[in-house]
Amino acid sequence: MSQERLTSGDFTEESEPFQLFAKWLKDAEGSEINDPNATALATVDQDGLPNVRMVLLKGLDERGFVFYTNFESQKGQEILGQKKAAMCFHWKSLRRQVRVRGPVTVVSDEEADAYYASRARGSRIGAWASRQSRPLEGRFALEKAVAEYTAKFAIGEIPRPPHWSGFRIEPTSIEFWHDRQFRLHDRVEFRRAGEGWEKVRLYP
Repeated sequence: MSQERLTSGDFTEESEPFQLFAKWLKDAEGSEINDPNATALATVDQDGLPNVRMVLLKGLDERGFVFYTNFESQKGQEILGQKKAAMCFHWKSLRRQVRVRGPVTVVSDEEADAYYASRARGSRIGAWASRQSRPLEGRFALEKAVAEYTAKFAIGEIPRPPHWSGFRIEPTSIEFWHDRQFRLHDRVEFRRAGEGWEKVRLYP
């Protein structure tokens, strides 16, 4: 991407982070080969040791950033325990990053049900079959579990597992980063201030 594509008169002058993020995500949808909504999700365990893995962003509004998982998984247990998390989106094709930090809440049952119902049938079966993050003695054990739940739910709708739902990061800060020559990058951080946002420009 040309270094002239973003200037000091572009994203650094935005006053609201969610609309800016939505613009950047739309740009990424046109330039990233795979999963423009992929994000590195960071959590910490009870000893403060961090964990990070890639997940997919599945919802965005003025309340925050939503993703779904098995609550019995490692990340599910860490989030339920600490109720805090962070995300980092990296769109290499655009030379952009967005960092998100904040407390985490569980989405409503209505939101979780609606998203679960939108998934492919095989993915809904998988949510029942996978004992996520726990030891697996072999691939056959997983395939057997898939076969058992496929038979169990052969007819009709597949209900959402009670241990499967979504989390929402309600950001206290959102930072936008854009690559510039000689590592003199543009960085703007929005920090929660009451009902609004305070914008701070950062050194690269």
